[in-house]
Amino acid sequence: MTTEFVSLFIVAFLAATLLPAQSELGLAYLISEHPGEVFSLVAVASLGNTLGSVVNWALGRGVRGLELLQRSRASGEKLARAETWYQRFGYWSLLLSWAPIIGDPITLVAGLLKEPFWRFLLLVSIAKTARYSIVALLIFGVL
Repeated sequence: MTTEFVSLFIVAFLAATLLPAQSELGLAYLISEHPGEVFSLVAVASLGNTLGSVVNWALGRGVRGLELLQRSRASGEKLARAETWYQRFGYWSLLLSWAPIIGDPITLVAGLLKEPFWRFLLLVSIAKTARYSIVALLIFGVL
């Protein structure tokens, strides 16, 4: 089971960065195979995904963030959409950090706009954990 936890962490981490990856299916599979480990699996996925978003925030804060934007999948329209969300809703837009297409760029924009780390971490953690919790509830047929 340790290998599965490490693999889930890595996939969840990569899924939150600007690299293309998908973690929900891996989580769903592992929950179906190990239903007694659901809380641990959700925690591992949430931690990995949140830390991946921290990388985005740090890239946004760093000088190289703009260079990476130009070469990443977050450039262009996705980044503009994320900036619009962030400017319209402020730090509350970080609750959408779980969302496909705009979630990763929002975390990068938060770094570019110098969102305080404590608030970033709190809101992103809530969003990521809620998403994985919903996946788990769907697997168990609760939702």
